[in-house]
Amino acid sequence: MSIPISRRIGSELSRVARRPRRTLCFLETLETRHSANSYIKFLGFQSSLRAASTRVVQKAHPVRRRLGPLRVLAAGSGLLAILLSVLQPITNEPLEEPEDTNLPPPNSTPNDSDVDGLPRYRLIEVKEHGPKSERPWVIYEDKVYDITDWIPGHPGGEVILRAAGGSIEPYWDIFSIHKSPYVKEILEQFIVGKVHPDDLENGRPLQEHIEDPFMLDPVRDVRLKKLTAKPCNAETPGQELAESFLTPNQVFYVRNHMWVPVVEKVEAEDHNITIELPDGDIKTYSIKDLKARFKQHTVTAVLQCSGNRRNDMTRYAKKTNGLQWTVGAISCAKWEGVRLRDVLADAGLSLEDPGEDARHVQFSGLEAYGASIPISTVLDPMGDVLLAFKMNDEPLPRDHGFPVRVIVPGHVAARCVKWVNKIVVSDEESTTTWQRRDYKCFGPNEVKQDWDKYKAIQVMPITSAITRTRLQHAKKPQSGQVSESIEDSVIQIEGYAYSGGGREIQRVDISLDGGMTWDQAQLIDDTKLERGNKAWCWKRWKYETGLSEVVKSSKGESKATLVIKATDDAYNTQPETHKSIYNPRGNLATAWHRVDFDYATALKDHGTGKNKR
Repeated sequence: MSIPISRRIGSELSRVARRPRRTLCFLETLETRHSANSYIKFLGFQSSLRAASTRVVQKAHPVRRRLGPLRVLAAGSGLLAILLSVLQPITNEPLEEPEDTNLPPPNSTPNDSDVDGLPRYRLIEVKEHGPKSERPWVIYEDKVYDITDWIPGHPGGEVILRAAGGSIEPYWDIFSIHKSPYVKEILEQFIVGKVHPDDLENGRPLQEHIEDPFMLDPVRDVRLKKLTAKPCNAETPGQELAESFLTPNQVFYVRNHMWVPVVEKVEAEDHNITIELPDGDIKTYSIKDLKARFKQHTVTAVLQCSGNRRNDMTRYAKKTNGLQWTVGAISCAKWEGVRLRDVLADAGLSLEDPGEDARHVQFSGLEAYGASIPISTVLDPMGDVLLAFKMNDEPLPRDHGFPVRVIVPGHVAARCVKWVNKIVVSDEESTTTWQRRDYKCFGPNEVKQDWDKYKAIQVMPITSAITRTRLQHAKKPQSGQVSESIEDSVIQIEGYAYSGGGREIQRVDISLDGGMTWDQAQLIDDTKLERGNKAWCWKRWKYETGLSEVVKSSKGESKATLVIKATDDAYNTQPETHKSIYNPRGNLATAWHRVDFDYATALKDHGTGKNKR
């Protein structure tokens, strides 16, 4: 049986920790708030860690006092914490004396020091110890730390190197779990000096030397509706969704949890993906290898955030936590790449009998995001799970995973990991917070969430939405002039309907009077653009009716309530209200979509040209 990730992390931490100890135990689950005002909740590992006893020589300037229970926290796979506790050593043996071999490397010359005995370093000297240095350093507050020996045990892998050569604080603002005093105590064991007073302002490094983690993010299209800038979360406007079956790359919705990794185009073909099997076998493929050795496939699929239409749940039920998406956290694109099942087979996994240890496939990205899907989804020859290089006939844009991302059709987009660089076949699902906590639903009464009670969201349920309403005036038969009377005007209503799991939309029902009476919308035939073994796409629909009918249904009001709901080929349909499916996280807000259409304002806008599109 494969060793769970949590145990491997525990072993690594035991190896690099700075004090002898006998036992590791768990830290209670912590919750922090993301810098973008969304709640980021962290995972408590389910499997216990092996007891460990390790003696490691300390560095210069150690913290001499013996610690009480010391809990080790670090960002893992993005906003994840190690969530371990290191108990007080039960031995009475003294701590070992520091050795000269662990003093700061000679290529950084210490400056004068004060009574604390720590050398002072200029910021330019710290910068020399960047991500590619043999001994990377970081700054926290006014102190300098050598994190070389912390990297192997860091559950976020080498993501910590992003801060090397500068201040780590902007990154801890993102991975705010690090602000725990326990992490700071651990960090103190790696101290090598302090920042020179000439490079400090109010006790912190000069502002112009502090790097913005998002400074290399791509420029986004002005048409996108931004909910947060850092990290970027922006939805596609409804009118853009209504324009075409395939959403143009420039306005495809953006859902980022952190910064966008930088992979130069000239280096893209050499980008590696490591495949790890349950028996420990590891194989690495470059993108060049994947393109040359495996048949490429095309799949047309919708990606949708589990929080799409969360704003409706807040509006019609009660407040929800998370980004308040309206109808645009969903888009459709053509994806090209190689099938993951083919790659796993080449790596040595038996597709017919993968073994009891092969239950999940875990994905990790360059920025430390991680998620997983059941292995049955990958092994399904009709499942169309891809390692994709292209999006709408172009190389993946940076915001959407360049140079390679996972595409899991019919599933929540949170499983379609971008910038993927590691894939692990395991007996357990990914241990990241995005797998174990963030993407789950609870009952309307379950305000206190038991994260182990329910499974992570995978296949998406049925939903639909109105994306655009337009008023059109008919031409008079004899004169050909446009009539502006209500009797001669029509309203055009457009939108999408989508169901996950490859289920095809069968019918879209529309009501002009708030759900009292119904009619059926016309499904647009886009089948010539669909690719894949199942119905991974949305159905666009349209409905046209006389404005007089809308006025009649409004019963004397100046506006009418338009309602839409869809039914798929398994005859799943949408719930009527958000109150019945409310959950504090606001996930899977799939109730009937309601739009108030103010026809009086529409008539006025049409006369001034505002409603021409």
